[in-house]
Amino acid sequence: MSYLYETHMHTRFGSLCGVSTGKQHAQFYKKLGFQGIIITDHFFGGNTGVPYDLPWEKRVELFCLGYEDALREGQRIGLDVFFGWEQNYEGDEYLIYGLDKEWLLAHPEVEHWNRQEQLDGVHAAGGCVVQAHPFRDRGYIDKIRLGLRYCDGIEAANAGNHPYNDVMAYRYGTEFHLPMTAGSDNHNSGCPRKVSREDIFGVRLEKPLTSIQDYVSLILNHGSIGLDVPEGRFTPTDDMPKLETYWLDEQEQPVPTGRDWR
Repeated sequence: MSYLYETHMHTRFGSLCGVSTGKQHAQFYKKLGFQGIIITDHFFGGNTGVPYDLPWEKRVELFCLGYEDALREGQRIGLDVFFGWEQNYEGDEYLIYGLDKEWLLAHPEVEHWNRQEQLDGVHAAGGCVVQAHPFRDRGYIDKIRLGLRYCDGIEAANAGNHPYNDVMAYRYGTEFHLPMTAGSDNHNSGCPRKVSREDIFGVRLEKPLTSIQDYVSLILNHGSIGLDVPEGRFTPTDDMPKLETYWLDEQEQPVPTGRDWR
């Protein structure tokens, strides 16, 4: 038996691009047979739904509303709900797991951390960092920046990607022996538009999570994480484009990889 979890999703409370409430997400995933979800709204370096001109405590309170909404409904219907967030730098984004609201309230400096400070600070607090959709090519991303130095693992499959983005991410993760996850990047759980099961990715785990720290441990210790994605998601095709990619060096500056990841 395995246990299915969503690892990447956004609510209308914490993310400006979010459509569904936490409660709507929880109900949707329960119907799909998921064991749990991790709410990862856009943090203050990205497309956050929280105004910048409020006191820090109020901003954190507003940021956590989507998670808390999902948590209440999850407790009612029997769905595990955990907290995380997604931080953006220059189009390269990172999923943070293992920290909580109380930690955020006590650490306003987190908003201004660079990538190295983020990795070190999250580790010091007992969490982990996963680079989201590392090979995504979109109009808002001027360079594909691979943060190999600044993460503990990668999101190898993202339902919002082109399949070729995930083919390349899987090759990259395999070559560098990185823990790999999958997530839907779900902003909308069926309201107002219909979402099919094929739109939903996730991870399959051998045991249910008793806390978000169990998931952090799996990533940091290269534990068993099954990827619940459509069949053939990581199969190369002849029409895949060649993408120009960049390493982030010790100064967090982009340096061409010179690699063809097809």
